[in-house]
Amino acid sequence: MENLKLFTSYTIGSVKLKSRIVMSPMTRCRAIGNIPNELMAEYYKQRSGAGLIITEGTAPSPNGLGYARIPGIYNDKQVEGWKKTTSAVHNAGGKIFVQLMHTGRISHPLNMPEGAKILAPSAIKATGQMWTDAKELQDFPIPKEMTADELISTKNEYVAAAKNALDAGFDGVELHGANGYLLEQFLSPISNIRKDNYGCSIENRCRFVNEVVTAVAAAIGSDKTAIRLSPYGVASDMPHYPEIEETYKYLSLQLNNLGIAYIHLVDHSTMGAPAVPLEIKKLIRKNFKNTLILSGGYNKERAEADIQSGLGDLIAFGRPFINNPDFDERLKNNWPLSEDLKMDLFYTADEKGYTDYPRYRV
Repeated sequence: MENLKLFTSYTIGSVKLKSRIVMSPMTRCRAIGNIPNELMAEYYKQRSGAGLIITEGTAPSPNGLGYARIPGIYNDKQVEGWKKTTSAVHNAGGKIFVQLMHTGRISHPLNMPEGAKILAPSAIKATGQMWTDAKELQDFPIPKEMTADELISTKNEYVAAAKNALDAGFDGVELHGANGYLLEQFLSPISNIRKDNYGCSIENRCRFVNEVVTAVAAAIGSDKTAIRLSPYGVASDMPHYPEIEETYKYLSLQLNNLGIAYIHLVDHSTMGAPAVPLEIKKLIRKNFKNTLILSGGYNKERAEADIQSGLGDLIAFGRPFINNPDFDERLKNNWPLSEDLKMDLFYTADEKGYTDYPRYRV
């Protein structure tokens, strides 16, 4: 067996991982009524061979529920539901962080409970459509620009959700600051045209992200707090802007000062998005002294190379974990990966294309 760094143990804060292989967060839409269930617990248990699992995006409040059938972690039923998953993963020897995802303007009222609001930094409609179970594809609506009070209440929702996460047994929290959702909406001068202390300058556009990270870290510990970023990503209608590099230079320095557990840097170029320039990855690596997770279309060889070179500490894999529940073992033993990926079942409601993928038979 090869003696590769990818399969060596690694410690994030106080959490010891059995390898440097991370299962990326992937929306799967199995949380009926937005409550995590036994089916989800089985799905994550099957994949607990990963050094670290990061859950699918999980709403910190009703206002953060963008997609149909995504889980939340803002009420008692959801916390109890998530305990099934954390117990299953821990009993199988795994570690698991929850990803807190407030979708902001990437939402639709048909996917939200009565009384919930679609909030964003500015009242700028995203181009594109959102799936709803009630009326299928619908255009994104114009979001409500967040008031000063809503900025505070939303930050408090993140904090409450992070505390709930620890109550549910999670080892930590990853804040979703990528893929065009609420936190990234603040970073961009295209989705954020505010004229107050949360808009205009780079410092101001990073302010809400910094405040949320600071508040969550104060509540649960910086060693259990992390963030996902996607500079140069275009998901959810996020066009490029001239200050991208300066924005992430400033933000990565701020995050380093906060001493959080890790930055999870995602590059979606293998799925057709523009690549994150190597210079940006090196810049964030230089500015941020704690753990850096890299993700985006990795295979075993490139993962090992980027760990050996010091570009990243851990490597996250996404889609291969869907149809290879024993992905870590297949990599370690050089077993072939399954090519049977049922993409039409990614976001359906039952076990098909979810927990029915077989393990490798030696």
